[in-house]
Amino acid sequence: MIIDCTNCNKKFEVDPELIPEKGRSIQCGSCDHKWFYKKESQETTSEINDVTIVDEIKQEIKINEDATDKKEIIEEIVEEKIEIKQNNQEKPIKKSNILNKIISYLIVAIISFVALIIVLDTFKTPLNNIFPNLELILFNLYETFEDIGLFLKDLIK
Repeated sequence: MIIDCTNCNKKFEVDPELIPEKGRSIQCGSCDHKWFYKKESQETTSEINDVTIVDEIKQEIKINEDATDKKEIIEEIVEEKIEIKQNNQEKPIKKSNILNKIISYLIVAIISFVALIIVLDTFKTPLNNIFPNLELILFNLYETFEDIGLFLKDLIK
């Protein structure tokens, strides 16, 4: 059985035996939205949607009655309706997901920068032959970090 979240329209496959006839509370695993679900409510809405689609197809066939091959028309119309239905069910991108991605990229960038500094500090003697001012640059970098730390301590006080 497939259940749609009423908030974000995400689809979940659920074993029908887990839902009693009286219904039960369900929580979406994607957006944490909670709602009460009854088997009948989902089935009737899907039946209504199917009936309306069939009615729309019948109306379009009546419009195109002068065509010779009705089977091809029906197949084209059904494909169009399925495509429209799938496009309508795509969920929009949430701002919180974008913010989480930005924060995760920022954390990765900071960790990578710290790792680079550690590698440069570890191998500063051999690298000093290739980059003559590396020791001076690292010293200035350490002093900058100390100044930033002191600045933050003053802000907190």
